[in-house]
Amino acid sequence: MFDVSSPSDRLSDSGTGVLVHGRAQVKFKQSEGASSLERLFHTDPLRVVFPTPARNDIPHAVIATTSGGLVGGDWLELELSVADGAMAQFMPQAAEKVYRSTGADSRITVEIQGGADCWMEFLPQETILFDGARLRRRTRLDIAAGGRALAGEMLVFGRTASGERLATGLVRDSWEIRRGGRLVWADSFHMDDDLAAVIANPACLGGAVATATAVLVADDAAACLKPARTLLAEPVYAIRCGATVVNGVLVVRWLADDAQALRKHFGVFWGGFRQLVAGLPVALPRLWHV
Repeated sequence: MFDVSSPSDRLSDSGTGVLVHGRAQVKFKQSEGASSLERLFHTDPLRVVFPTPARNDIPHAVIATTSGGLVGGDWLELELSVADGAMAQFMPQAAEKVYRSTGADSRITVEIQGGADCWMEFLPQETILFDGARLRRRTRLDIAAGGRALAGEMLVFGRTASGERLATGLVRDSWEIRRGGRLVWADSFHMDDDLAAVIANPACLGGAVATATAVLVADDAAACLKPARTLLAEPVYAIRCGATVVNGVLVVRWLADDAQALRKHFGVFWGGFRQLVAGLPVALPRLWHV
């Protein structure tokens, strides 16, 4: 059964200065040895669809933004849950565009919960920041003991294919990870005003046009560090990357001088890593390749 009742108070609209407020809740459960959809709720401009997964893969939930992108004042909220013993993968349908703002911030809030013995993935596509965009994004994970979650994000600084570079605006991309409600890792990437200077600074981004992060939350995350570094070991032109473990969370980071090269390398890593860690197919969903 699909539960399409109103979302929880945590997703309630503040009603202040929000142009478009899209909300989505998706929850998978485990029943009789299989993972299935337990709860679904979405409002414009968010839609959730469920393509048939590849053979031997886990259920997919694909999140589409029907508005074509975010302008200043837009707010998207996602609440994604995988119950005890269940498995699921969530991903956007396409790259998210954040357009130039005249002053108001665009906001994206992602809340991810995983139960005991679950496996969940939040596979990102690029967030493309137009020059003058103002984005505040917060991603929170709370994964129970025994549960495992692989989540990521990608940021592209300007419409690089047309030669645009991000020079002004705001970018604040924050992560919080909890195990059973206890905060174990927090991180914030923040740029404001003269973004071009920060991006060019060799002590900051060193001229990179795109960056990405992947995190593994698992009881055995430290044991997965060597396999992660093995997957990253082959040098790739225009890509700088590395992996480490912080307080039991495996963190992988990329900086790239070419956004397409980053996407390709990120996808190769994700596919190989999910196979090594969870025994799942290397191939990513067909939408990843569209």
